[in-house]
Amino acid sequence: MGKLASSFANRRTNDIIKNGVRLLVVIGIMYTAETADAVNFDLSLGLFQYPNPDADSKLIEVTKLVNASQTGAVCLDGSVPAIHFSEGFESGTDNWLIHLEGGGQCSSLEECAGRTTNETGSSNFMTPMGFAGILSRNKSRNPEFYNWNRVKVRYCDGAFFAGSASGENEASKAKGLFFRGQLIWDVVMTELLGLGMANAKQAFLTGCSAGGLATLLHCDSFAELFTPGKVNVKCLSDAGFFIDEKDFSGANKVESVYHDVVTLQGMEANLNKECISQLKPSPESQCLFPQNFINNIKTPVFLVNPIYDAVQMSLFYIPPSLLNDWYPACAFNYANCTKALIKELQDFAGFRGSMLKALSQYQGKKDMGMFIDPCFAHCQTDTDKWHLRSPKINDKTIAEAVGDWYFNRKTVQYIDDRALSANPTCNNKVYESKLERLLH
Repeated sequence: MGKLASSFANRRTNDIIKNGVRLLVVIGIMYTAETADAVNFDLSLGLFQYPNPDADSKLIEVTKLVNASQTGAVCLDGSVPAIHFSEGFESGTDNWLIHLEGGGQCSSLEECAGRTTNETGSSNFMTPMGFAGILSRNKSRNPEFYNWNRVKVRYCDGAFFAGSASGENEASKAKGLFFRGQLIWDVVMTELLGLGMANAKQAFLTGCSAGGLATLLHCDSFAELFTPGKVNVKCLSDAGFFIDEKDFSGANKVESVYHDVVTLQGMEANLNKECISQLKPSPESQCLFPQNFINNIKTPVFLVNPIYDAVQMSLFYIPPSLLNDWYPACAFNYANCTKALIKELQDFAGFRGSMLKALSQYQGKKDMGMFIDPCFAHCQTDTDKWHLRSPKINDKTIAEAVGDWYFNRKTVQYIDDRALSANPTCNNKVYESKLERLLH
């Protein structure tokens, strides 16, 4: 664990590495500090691939898109992008489910350079993986999509598959960095069409965390790959509804980081144009917040999101003074949180209210589906929280609710706005035992 932490935070103080980085690597976020006395939270990433205890036993090989470099579509370090592809079978052979990997973002040259030493910025470090949750081929774990063609798109550009070479300059070139997220998106879609997606009868774009945000950014362009009216095309964002909210200190750090990543990686041209026009003269980076552009998405969208998103809550509402109490027991398992700490968390009601307010404007929106639970969680669709150990609302698991919506069986806008983990079907564990042992 020391090597992992130092690779992401070699400029950070020992105190923050001990109390902040260890915790937030667990939840896929890096807390950084410029000094030991003034802690500044950072949305850059520390996600790494970990053994998923819910994954199918069969590992899916990495498929590197070796011809992508000819188009300029490369990861941050110049390596080619990659996917994992599991072929559909039986009734699912003409149906396609695409899942965009999460992993934060990089908003400075230093952060982007740090990602090139692992799979968040280089395909050289990517290895085979098992599929879980919405990607599983096990019908008991994934009743609706288990036999579809399933694709995991690896995330190695640090800008939601939306960066552009227009952001590259002498400084980035000196560090050997490439900002080609949009080109990666384009070349992956071309590859999938060639693999058979061009003949799809049903297509579903999904993603978790940063991948969930990327799903919203690319939802309409994904739908445009298919003949209108001929293919059932929809999108699902899991834990990708990052809101424009102040952190525990009153600073709007998220807004600052989003502005920096948009500017650094030349994302402006790839954001929702209607949103940019509607929000002028606000900076284009405001259109990286889903609450500002979801109304402009024409393709049907489903939101899976906890009100008490574990990552967003940690970014906004867990000040450094609580980190020692928080890590490790409470961070891994909400049931282990002390009553005093639970009270501290529940006292930060602002985030809950802001999340519900941001979501409420989409209630009643045609073609919009929702499963909003009060669990302390982050991504829920790529583990067994998708179905076997899913929270339930209206006696439906996430998988059942999404299936009802995708196949037009019923309107699904489920919002359980109770207090933190008041829903008895919430799973206490944010992360699972194998990951706990790995990190310990």
